[in-house]
Amino acid sequence: MNITLRFLLTLIFVGFTLGTLSSCDSDSDDEAVLGDWEKRSDFAGVARSAAVAFTIDGKAYMGTGHSGSARLQDFWQYDPDQNAWFRKADFPGAARSGAVGFAANGMGYIGTGYDGTNNLKDFWQYDPATDTWTQIADFAGSARYGAVAMSIDEKGYVGAGYDGNYLKDFWQYDPASGTWVEKVGLSGAKRVNGFAFVFNGKGYIGGGRNNGIFESDLLEYDPATGSWRNLKNLNETAREGEAYPSPRAFATAFVVNDKAYLVSGTNGAALSDVWEYDVASDLWVQKDPFEGSPREAAVGFAIGNYGYIATGASGTYRFDDLWRFDPTLDSDY
Repeated sequence: MNITLRFLLTLIFVGFTLGTLSSCDSDSDDEAVLGDWEKRSDFAGVARSAAVAFTIDGKAYMGTGHSGSARLQDFWQYDPDQNAWFRKADFPGAARSGAVGFAANGMGYIGTGYDGTNNLKDFWQYDPATDTWTQIADFAGSARYGAVAMSIDEKGYVGAGYDGNYLKDFWQYDPASGTWVEKVGLSGAKRVNGFAFVFNGKGYIGGGRNNGIFESDLLEYDPATGSWRNLKNLNETAREGEAYPSPRAFATAFVVNDKAYLVSGTNGAALSDVWEYDVASDLWVQKDPFEGSPREAAVGFAIGNYGYIATGASGTYRFDDLWRFDPTLDSDY
């Protein structure tokens, strides 16, 4: 072999070796995206969207919603230890979709919504110890659907939604007195089908639609002062150089391990993206996508160190699956 050919072969080998080493080094520098989804036992009722859910003592309760052909009033308990669903006493109010639910003082509450003809304002209390329902005072605002609800310090809060007009009022329910009290309305836009979550004794509301616009504001409510604080909007103007979720309606939110998670929804098409929100820094990080089908109008809840998403819709199709999210595991997406 002549000297020139030997020199060229040596260069090729060295270049290949360096390129291989460089590729391995690059892969080792990549950080794993934490957050993994696992499919769990399918919901035992019929597939549906726009249902409600709440958690009490480590179990989830879910009911009402729309099957695509009918509104529903069945009611179910999910036990994560058994990974099993159990039928409970049916919700005694009119079958409905677009209602709200929350838990406070060991009881569950469901109210408002739409029965196919009328907007509703009745409210009902569920006792898991006796599997019984009791009607309580009607919601003190107007009859509506697509409101948001949350529970802070054993009191329930309901606001926004649609009663023929888009709304931004905000109400507190005190289980001890059985009364509703109007609070200062949302400091941002009116909205229907927004998202809400609670972190460290404060409530957070965002998303939804108002006259065809997907709202980008994010609001913080402090029950100690009864006041609102506007956080940075979910748009380029407010968050230049930052990652953030697109404005959306019908999204699902839950809190696990001191972080909030926003999953799915619609911005004109059903979504499957997953975003982690750090409340302290007001910053968002995108995770790998939800491993189920893209969807809107699902239910979400958290139990222990896991988040869950169930049911929902994509177009005319309704889902009956249940997925568990572990924010500490590497994604296998």
